[in-house]
Amino acid sequence: MASGKNVIEITDANFESEVLLSKEPVLVDFGATWCGPCKALAPIVQKVADESVGKYKVATVDIDDSPATTQKFGVRSVPTVMVFKDGKVIGQHVGLTNKETLLKLLAG
Repeated sequence: MASGKNVIEITDANFESEVLLSKEPVLVDFGATWCGPCKALAPIVQKVADESVGKYKVATVDIDDSPATTQKFGVRSVPTVMVFKDGKVIGQHVGLTNKETLLKLLAG
């Protein structure tokens, strides 16, 4: 899972305030520390975060630490990336992907 100064760590406790109530679109990376593809996706998500400061929010959710949010959005496989805008899911990708796909999801 991605980490860094431009990636917000999301939990069940702050999901609503950081994602659903966000004024800008939010890319949320659902993953787990034990997930190999999640580890491979992390630097890609980090790069998107670093390049989109002020335009989008980029966040990560550890599915083991935030089971309520994971269940609420039907995440059954990791990595799963969702894009939220105005509190709604506007895009989703399951599995390892590339930067271009993440940017297309953010563009709507």
